[in-house]
Amino acid sequence: MVYFRDQRAGKVPPGATMGRDTNAPARSRGIAGRPQTTLGPSITRRAVLAGAAGLALAACGGSPQQTTPESSSSTAAPSSSASPSPTTTKPTPPGPLAGVGTWIQAPHASESLADSQARWCYTWAPGHDGIDIPQGCEFVPMFEDLSQLTEEGLELAKANGETLLGFNEPDQEAHANMSVQQALTAWPQLESTGMRLGAPAVAGNADNPASWFTGFMDGAKAKGYRVDFIPLHWYLAVELLPSYSAAVATQDLKAYLERVHTKYQMPIWLTEFSLISWYPASAAAKPSKVQAEFLKTAADMLASLPYVERWAWFSLTPPPYAPNVALYDNNGKVSAAGEQFRALA
Repeated sequence: MVYFRDQRAGKVPPGATMGRDTNAPARSRGIAGRPQTTLGPSITRRAVLAGAAGLALAACGGSPQQTTPESSSSTAAPSSSASPSPTTTKPTPPGPLAGVGTWIQAPHASESLADSQARWCYTWAPGHDGIDIPQGCEFVPMFEDLSQLTEEGLELAKANGETLLGFNEPDQEAHANMSVQQALTAWPQLESTGMRLGAPAVAGNADNPASWFTGFMDGAKAKGYRVDFIPLHWYLAVELLPSYSAAVATQDLKAYLERVHTKYQMPIWLTEFSLISWYPASAAAKPSKVQAEFLKTAADMLASLPYVERWAWFSLTPPPYAPNVALYDNNGKVSAAGEQFRALA
Protein backbone atom coordinates (compact mmCIF):
# COMPACT_ATOMS: atom_id res chain seq x y z
CA MET A 1 0.00 0.00 0.00
CA VAL A 2 2.95 2.28 0.38
CA TYR A 3 3.68 2.74 -3.30
CA PHE A 4 -0.01 2.59 -4.08
CA ARG A 5 -0.80 5.47 -1.73
CA ASP A 6 1.98 7.51 -3.30
CA GLN A 7 0.38 6.90 -6.70
CA ARG A 8 -2.86 8.44 -5.41
CA ALA A 9 -1.09 11.76 -5.03
CA GLY A 10 0.65 11.49 -8.38
CA LYS A 11 4.02 10.69 -6.78
CA VAL A 12 6.08 7.56 -7.30
CA PRO A 13 8.99 6.67 -5.00
CA PRO A 14 12.35 5.75 -6.54
CA GLY A 15 12.20 2.29 -8.06
CA ALA A 16 8.41 2.10 -8.05
CA THR A 17 6.17 2.10 -11.12
CA MET A 18 2.82 3.64 -11.84
CA GLY A 19 1.40 0.26 -12.89
CA ARG A 20 -1.39 -1.53 -11.10
CA ASP A 21 0.67 -4.70 -10.67
CA THR A 22 2.91 -3.44 -7.87
CA ASN A 23 3.43 -6.01 -5.12
CA ALA A 24 4.11 -3.41 -2.46
CA PRO A 25 3.39 -4.89 0.97
CA ALA A 26 0.60 -3.42 3.00
CA ARG A 27 0.24 -1.68 6.33
CA SER A 28 0.28 -3.56 9.58
CA ARG A 29 -2.20 -2.89 12.32
CA GLY A 30 -2.26 -4.30 15.79
CA ILE A 31 -2.95 -3.61 19.42
CA ALA A 32 -1.79 -0.21 20.64
CA GLY A 33 1.59 -0.10 22.29
CA ARG A 34 3.51 -2.34 19.90
CA PRO A 35 6.55 -0.69 18.32
CA GLN A 36 6.49 0.15 14.64
CA THR A 37 8.23 -2.30 12.32
CA THR A 38 10.44 -0.94 9.58
CA LEU A 39 10.75 -3.07 6.44
CA GLY A 40 13.31 -1.31 4.32
CA PRO A 41 14.86 2.15 4.26
CA SER A 42 11.66 4.13 3.71
CA ILE A 43 8.76 1.81 4.49
CA THR A 44 7.32 2.02 7.99
CA ARG A 45 4.50 -0.36 8.85
CA ARG A 46 1.70 0.49 11.21
CA ALA A 47 1.76 -0.87 14.69
CA VAL A 48 -1.62 0.42 15.86
CA LEU A 49 -5.21 -0.29 14.92
CA ALA A 50 -8.07 2.13 15.23
CA GLY A 51 -10.61 0.36 17.39
CA ALA A 52 -8.44 -2.66 18.10
CA ALA A 53 -9.89 -5.33 20.37
CA GLY A 54 -9.21 -4.80 24.03
CA LEU A 55 -8.02 -1.22 23.57
CA ALA A 56 -8.94 0.77 26.69
CA LEU A 57 -7.56 4.28 26.56
CA ALA A 58 -8.44 7.07 28.95
CA ALA A 59 -9.97 10.18 27.45
CA CYS A 60 -8.33 13.45 28.37
CA GLY A 61 -10.17 16.69 28.98
CA GLY A 62 -10.51 19.64 26.65
CA SER A 63 -11.66 19.84 23.07
CA PRO A 64 -11.87 22.29 20.22
CA GLN A 65 -15.14 24.12 19.86
CA GLN A 66 -17.91 21.93 18.53
CA THR A 67 -19.45 22.93 15.24
CA THR A 68 -22.90 22.43 13.85
CA PRO A 69 -23.16 19.18 11.84
CA GLU A 70 -23.67 19.52 8.14
CA SER A 71 -26.93 19.02 6.33
CA SER A 72 -27.39 15.66 4.62
CA SER A 73 -28.52 17.43 1.46
CA SER A 74 -25.07 18.45 0.19
CA THR A 75 -24.80 19.49 -3.42
CA ALA A 76 -22.07 18.67 -5.89
CA ALA A 77 -19.38 21.34 -6.21
CA PRO A 78 -17.95 22.63 -9.50
CA SER A 79 -14.75 21.03 -10.76
CA SER A 80 -11.94 22.35 -12.88
CA SER A 81 -10.79 18.87 -13.86
CA ALA A 82 -13.83 17.14 -15.29
CA SER A 83 -17.44 17.75 -16.19
CA PRO A 84 -20.16 15.82 -14.34
CA SER A 85 -21.77 13.07 -16.36
CA PRO A 86 -25.54 12.67 -16.12
CA THR A 87 -26.93 9.71 -14.23
CA THR A 88 -30.16 8.71 -12.57
CA THR A 89 -30.14 9.25 -8.82
CA LYS A 90 -32.49 8.05 -6.13
CA PRO A 91 -33.62 9.99 -3.06
CA THR A 92 -30.97 10.30 -0.36
CA PRO A 93 -31.69 7.84 2.47
CA PRO A 94 -31.67 9.06 6.08
CA GLY A 95 -28.50 8.82 8.14
CA PRO A 96 -24.86 9.46 7.18
CA LEU A 97 -24.04 10.04 3.55
CA ALA A 98 -22.50 6.96 1.89
CA GLY A 99 -19.32 7.63 -0.06
CA VAL A 100 -16.19 5.98 -1.39
CA GLY A 101 -12.50 6.61 -1.79
CA THR A 102 -11.04 6.27 -5.26
CA TRP A 103 -7.81 7.40 -6.81
CA ILE A 104 -6.75 9.23 -9.91
CA GLN A 105 -5.95 6.77 -12.73
CA ALA A 106 -8.11 4.03 -11.22
CA PRO A 107 -9.50 1.89 -14.08
CA HIS A 108 -13.12 2.56 -15.05
CA ALA A 109 -13.45 4.92 -12.08
CA SER A 110 -15.93 7.27 -13.76
CA GLU A 111 -18.30 4.50 -14.84
CA SER A 112 -18.00 2.63 -11.53
CA LEU A 113 -18.56 5.77 -9.48
CA ALA A 114 -21.70 6.65 -11.43
CA ASP A 115 -23.08 3.12 -11.13
CA SER A 116 -22.36 2.96 -7.39
CA GLN A 117 -24.80 5.77 -6.55
CA ALA A 118 -22.22 7.12 -4.05
CA ARG A 119 -23.32 10.41 -2.49
CA TRP A 120 -19.76 11.68 -2.16
CA CYS A 121 -16.21 10.71 -3.01
CA TYR A 122 -12.60 11.77 -2.65
CA THR A 123 -9.28 10.99 -4.35
CA TRP A 124 -6.61 11.79 -1.73
CA ALA A 125 -6.01 14.98 -3.74
CA PRO A 126 -7.50 18.46 -4.23
CA GLY A 127 -8.77 17.50 -7.70
CA HIS A 128 -10.14 14.53 -9.60
CA ASP A 129 -8.33 14.59 -12.96
CA GLY A 130 -9.74 11.98 -15.33
CA ILE A 131 -12.70 11.10 -13.12
CA ASP A 132 -16.16 12.41 -13.92
CA ILE A 133 -18.17 13.23 -10.81
CA PRO A 134 -21.76 12.15 -11.52
CA GLN A 135 -24.87 14.09 -10.73
CA GLY A 136 -25.87 13.60 -7.09
CA CYS A 137 -22.32 12.84 -5.96
CA GLU A 138 -20.20 15.47 -4.17
CA PHE A 139 -16.44 15.57 -4.61
CA VAL A 140 -14.54 16.46 -1.42
CA PRO A 141 -10.97 17.72 -1.90
CA MET A 142 -8.07 16.63 0.30
CA PHE A 143 -4.48 17.65 0.88
CA GLU A 144 -2.85 14.29 1.40
CA ASP A 145 0.50 15.77 2.37
CA LEU A 146 2.59 18.93 2.19
CA SER A 147 3.61 18.34 -1.45
CA GLN A 148 0.06 19.15 -2.55
CA LEU A 149 -0.19 22.28 -0.40
CA THR A 150 0.65 24.88 -3.03
CA GLU A 151 -1.09 28.02 -4.20
CA GLU A 152 -2.35 26.09 -7.22
CA GLY A 153 -3.54 23.27 -4.98
CA LEU A 154 -5.40 25.66 -2.70
CA GLU A 155 -7.19 27.25 -5.64
CA LEU A 156 -8.05 23.83 -7.06
CA ALA A 157 -9.51 22.69 -3.74
CA LYS A 158 -11.69 25.82 -3.49
CA ALA A 159 -12.90 25.33 -7.05
CA ASN A 160 -13.82 21.70 -6.38
CA GLY A 161 -15.82 21.80 -3.18
CA GLU A 162 -17.01 23.43 0.00
CA THR A 163 -15.46 20.95 2.47
CA LEU A 164 -11.77 20.11 2.80
CA LEU A 165 -10.15 17.00 4.26
CA GLY A 166 -6.85 17.56 6.07
CA PHE A 167 -3.70 15.49 5.80
CA ASN A 168 -3.88 11.73 5.27
CA GLU A 169 -2.24 9.57 7.96
CA PRO A 170 0.44 12.08 8.95
CA ASP A 171 1.43 9.70 11.74
CA GLN A 172 2.79 7.24 9.16
CA GLU A 173 6.16 7.51 7.42
CA ALA A 174 4.75 5.80 4.35
CA HIS A 175 1.96 8.34 3.96
CA ALA A 176 1.83 12.07 4.84
CA ASN A 177 4.74 11.57 7.30
CA MET A 178 4.45 14.87 9.18
CA SER A 179 5.30 15.93 12.68
CA VAL A 180 2.57 17.53 14.75
CA GLN A 181 4.42 20.84 14.48
CA GLN A 182 4.60 20.62 10.69
CA ALA A 183 0.86 20.03 10.51
CA LEU A 184 0.11 22.91 12.88
CA THR A 185 2.39 25.25 10.93
CA ALA A 186 0.59 24.40 7.69
CA TRP A 187 -2.93 24.47 9.13
CA PRO A 188 -3.61 28.22 8.64
CA GLN A 189 -3.23 27.69 4.88
CA LEU A 190 -6.07 25.16 4.97
CA GLU A 191 -8.14 27.51 7.13
CA SER A 192 -7.55 30.31 4.63
CA THR A 193 -9.71 28.51 2.05
CA GLY A 194 -12.80 29.28 4.16
CA MET A 195 -13.97 25.72 3.55
CA ARG A 196 -15.43 23.44 6.21
CA LEU A 197 -12.34 21.70 7.52
CA GLY A 198 -11.70 18.13 8.65
CA ALA A 199 -8.82 17.28 10.97
CA PRO A 200 -5.89 15.17 9.74
CA ALA A 201 -6.99 11.53 9.46
CA VAL A 202 -4.60 9.36 11.47
CA ALA A 203 -4.02 5.64 10.97
CA GLY A 204 -5.44 4.83 14.38
CA ASN A 205 -5.66 5.52 18.09
CA ALA A 206 -7.18 8.97 17.75
CA ASP A 207 -8.53 8.55 21.28
CA ASN A 208 -5.11 7.81 22.81
CA PRO A 209 -3.86 10.66 25.04
CA ALA A 210 -0.30 9.98 23.83
CA SER A 211 -1.13 9.83 20.12
CA TRP A 212 -0.18 12.08 17.21
CA PHE A 213 -3.81 13.11 16.93
CA THR A 214 -4.09 14.24 20.55
CA GLY A 215 -0.96 16.33 20.10
CA PHE A 216 -2.43 17.97 17.01
CA MET A 217 -5.82 18.68 18.55
CA ASP A 218 -4.27 20.06 21.74
CA GLY A 219 -2.00 22.28 19.65
CA ALA A 220 -4.86 23.47 17.45
CA LYS A 221 -6.90 24.40 20.51
CA ALA A 222 -4.00 26.27 22.09
CA LYS A 223 -3.44 28.28 18.89
CA GLY A 224 -7.13 28.95 18.29
CA TYR A 225 -7.17 27.03 15.02
CA ARG A 226 -10.39 25.83 13.46
CA VAL A 227 -11.26 22.13 13.13
CA ASP A 228 -14.86 21.43 12.13
CA PHE A 229 -15.03 17.63 12.19
CA ILE A 230 -12.89 14.53 12.68
CA PRO A 231 -12.16 12.01 9.89
CA LEU A 232 -11.31 8.51 11.12
CA HIS A 233 -9.97 5.25 9.64
CA TRP A 234 -10.82 1.73 10.81
CA TYR A 235 -9.72 -1.72 9.62
CA LEU A 236 -10.13 -5.21 11.03
CA ALA A 237 -7.59 -6.06 13.73
CA VAL A 238 -5.65 -9.27 13.22
CA GLU A 239 -6.54 -10.08 16.82
CA LEU A 240 -10.23 -10.19 15.87
CA LEU A 241 -9.83 -12.77 13.11
CA PRO A 242 -10.25 -15.91 15.29
CA SER A 243 -13.59 -14.65 16.61
CA TYR A 244 -14.66 -12.76 13.50
CA SER A 245 -18.29 -12.07 12.76
CA ALA A 246 -19.95 -9.03 11.23
CA ALA A 247 -21.37 -8.24 14.66
CA VAL A 248 -17.96 -8.44 16.36
CA ALA A 249 -16.31 -6.20 13.76
CA THR A 250 -19.16 -3.70 13.85
CA GLN A 251 -19.02 -3.49 17.63
CA ASP A 252 -15.26 -2.86 17.49
CA LEU A 253 -15.83 -0.05 14.99
CA LYS A 254 -18.65 1.43 17.06
CA ALA A 255 -16.58 1.37 20.25
CA TYR A 256 -13.79 3.30 18.55
CA LEU A 257 -16.14 5.94 17.17
CA GLU A 258 -17.76 6.32 20.57
CA ARG A 259 -14.43 6.79 22.33
CA VAL A 260 -13.33 9.50 19.92
CA HIS A 261 -16.66 11.29 20.07
CA THR A 262 -16.74 11.13 23.86
CA LYS A 263 -13.31 12.75 23.97
CA TYR A 264 -13.86 15.54 21.44
CA GLN A 265 -17.65 15.98 21.11
CA MET A 266 -17.28 16.79 17.41
CA PRO A 267 -18.92 15.46 14.22
CA ILE A 268 -17.19 12.42 12.72
CA TRP A 269 -16.59 11.27 9.15
CA LEU A 270 -15.47 7.65 8.77
CA THR A 271 -13.34 8.16 5.67
CA GLU A 272 -11.70 4.71 5.35
CA PHE A 273 -13.00 1.34 6.49
CA SER A 274 -13.30 -2.24 5.25
CA LEU A 275 -12.32 -5.75 6.27
CA ILE A 276 -8.60 -5.57 5.60
CA SER A 277 -6.28 -6.99 8.24
CA TRP A 278 -2.75 -5.62 8.18
CA TYR A 279 0.34 -7.72 8.79
CA PRO A 280 3.94 -6.44 8.92
CA ALA A 281 4.58 -7.18 5.24
CA SER A 282 1.21 -8.09 3.75
CA ALA A 283 -2.53 -7.65 3.98
CA ALA A 284 -5.49 -10.01 4.03
CA ALA A 285 -9.06 -9.20 3.10
CA LYS A 286 -12.26 -11.14 3.67
CA PRO A 287 -14.16 -12.36 0.56
CA SER A 288 -16.45 -9.86 -1.15
CA LYS A 289 -19.62 -11.52 0.17
CA VAL A 290 -18.28 -11.22 3.73
CA GLN A 291 -17.36 -7.60 3.04
CA ALA A 292 -20.93 -7.02 1.86
CA GLU A 293 -22.42 -8.56 5.00
CA PHE A 294 -20.21 -6.40 7.20
CA LEU A 295 -20.97 -3.27 5.17
CA LYS A 296 -24.70 -3.72 5.73
CA THR A 297 -24.28 -4.36 9.46
CA ALA A 298 -21.87 -1.46 9.86
CA ALA A 299 -24.06 0.95 7.86
CA ASP A 300 -27.03 0.15 10.06
CA MET A 301 -24.92 0.85 13.13
CA LEU A 302 -23.54 4.10 11.70
CA ALA A 303 -27.08 5.29 11.01
CA SER A 304 -27.77 5.01 14.74
CA LEU A 305 -24.96 7.44 15.67
CA PRO A 306 -26.19 11.02 15.15
CA TYR A 307 -22.69 12.48 15.26
CA VAL A 308 -21.49 10.43 12.26
CA GLU A 309 -22.14 12.64 9.25
CA ARG A 310 -20.56 10.55 6.48
CA TRP A 311 -18.77 7.31 5.78
CA ALA A 312 -16.62 6.20 2.84
CA TRP A 313 -15.83 2.60 1.95
CA PHE A 314 -12.29 1.65 1.00
CA SER A 315 -12.32 1.32 -1.94
CA LEU A 316 -14.08 1.82 -5.29
CA THR A 317 -11.67 -0.25 -7.41
CA PRO A 318 -9.24 -2.97 -6.32
CA PRO A 319 -6.05 -2.22 -4.43
CA PRO A 320 -3.58 -4.90 -5.60
CA TYR A 321 -2.88 -6.13 -2.07
CA ALA A 322 -6.55 -6.58 -1.09
CA PRO A 323 -8.78 -6.76 -4.20
CA ASN A 324 -11.70 -8.30 -2.30
CA VAL A 325 -12.60 -4.97 -0.69
CA ALA A 326 -13.37 -3.29 -4.04
CA LEU A 327 -16.88 -2.34 -5.06
CA TYR A 328 -15.93 -2.89 -8.72
CA ASP A 329 -13.20 -4.88 -10.44
CA ASN A 330 -10.71 -3.39 -12.88
CA ASN A 331 -13.13 -4.05 -15.76
CA GLY A 332 -15.95 -2.13 -14.08
CA LYS A 333 -17.89 -5.23 -12.99
CA VAL A 334 -19.74 -4.78 -9.71
CA SER A 335 -18.82 -7.07 -6.79
CA ALA A 336 -21.02 -8.43 -4.01
CA ALA A 337 -19.78 -5.57 -1.82
CA GLY A 338 -20.57 -3.14 -4.62
CA GLU A 339 -24.13 -4.41 -4.93
CA GLN A 340 -24.60 -3.95 -1.20
CA PHE A 341 -23.10 -0.46 -1.31
CA ARG A 342 -25.41 0.50 -4.17
CA ALA A 343 -28.43 -0.68 -2.18
CA LEU A 344 -27.36 1.36 0.84
CA ALA A 345 -26.46 4.53 -1.02
